[in-house]
Amino acid sequence: MQSFHNQHAAVLGLGASGESAARLLLRQGAHVTVLDSDPAASTGPRAEALRSAGIAVLAGPEAETAATHEAFGFAVISPGIDPTVPLVRSLSGRGVPLQAEIELAFGLCKCPVVAITGTNGKTTTTGLLVSMLEQAGLRVKPGGNYGTPFCDLVEASADLDWIALEVSSFQLEEIRVFHPKISVWLNLTPDHLDRYPDMDSYRTAKLRVFENQTREDFAVVNAADSLPDIAARRITFSTGPGAADFTVSGNVISFRGIPVLDMAATYLGGIHNAENLMAALGVARAMDLPFDRAVPGLCAFRPARHRCELAGVLDGVSWLNDSKATNLDAVEKALRSQTAPVILIAGGKDKGYGFEPLAGAVAGKVRHAVLIGEMRPRIRTAWEGHVPCHEAATLADAVTTARSLARPGEVVLFSPGTSSFDMFKNYADRGDQFCALVKSPPSLHSTTP
Repeated sequence: MQSFHNQHAAVLGLGASGESAARLLLRQGAHVTVLDSDPAASTGPRAEALRSAGIAVLAGPEAETAATHEAFGFAVISPGIDPTVPLVRSLSGRGVPLQAEIELAFGLCKCPVVAITGTNGKTTTTGLLVSMLEQAGLRVKPGGNYGTPFCDLVEASADLDWIALEVSSFQLEEIRVFHPKISVWLNLTPDHLDRYPDMDSYRTAKLRVFENQTREDFAVVNAADSLPDIAARRITFSTGPGAADFTVSGNVISFRGIPVLDMAATYLGGIHNAENLMAALGVARAMDLPFDRAVPGLCAFRPARHRCELAGVLDGVSWLNDSKATNLDAVEKALRSQTAPVILIAGGKDKGYGFEPLAGAVAGKVRHAVLIGEMRPRIRTAWEGHVPCHEAATLADAVTTARSLARPGEVVLFSPGTSSFDMFKNYADRGDQFCALVKSPPSLHSTTP
């Protein structure tokens, strides 16, 4: 196990992961300096709390100067930091070794790890795994993108059977030894093309989840994705045709032809959740956990908010909050799960991809599209001729427009297909605002200036 005693460490980024890494290194005896390019970071409550604990915090030009001149033994990079920014380049150009926050934590972790990655479904699958394992009597904690940074779980790991980590491509970019006992690959669809130059680069970052696994490990993978040779033993699942260990027909999930779970007994529905449930059952198989012990926890699990969540019913119309749909595949899966005609509210920040690939799915399911955010003119151009499109300046306007268009028995689906940062703090803020508007809808005759 690596010793950090008396080492001078830089932690890049003053978000939750950066704070967690800095505090862990301090407890390990390191001299810690947090660097953040944003000058405002030096005056916030997080910075003050770290300084009170004995951790230096430098922001803006001070951080850039330290990255260029201070003698750091190594640097820990937070997942939200792009490795190409000047702060990172200054350190790497001087030969300062970089490691990811999950790499730092993994080196100190004392229990095996399940790592869940994919474009969509990571949060739901992580929650399913935790519920499944806890109900089966195992000691498990979730972390990573799920909410708790991995570094915050290190001290508890000696008393755990497993840690279930939701991991993004950003977290995997700088790994060297990170080695999950079980990896889960849910799917891969266009996303984060504002950070990666192309899909191949995004895919390469995701594939790193497998690179340190051996024949003693397991990879639970979607059979629909063409993956390279990997050392881990594969357990496959599929919602489509073709061979796989886990398959679904109607609501029934089977393992090699033998039914193991009726989705009607769970709180989850739709094709996307069939994938998540099969992935969780694949992990049970990898752990040698009998299905009769795994299924109760899956049936008890209630999904996180903002993923096809029923926000309310107005005048016989169901309103679904799918704000967590931040890419095209998530929208397509949400649409595929609907049986009634849909009024779709979509749009948001421009993440570097177009909405043309959704035109066919929209034409088959959507009666009207209401478009918001930076992307609304581009989406309208992509979908014209496939579905009537209406632009709205605000979310309140979009709700008013959708309400005027929807008929009893139909669904208004708020599934943006991109991120929220052009108009909202994050997808949760966006979803909360949508739910509030559904609970107290604007007048059908109101407009926003």
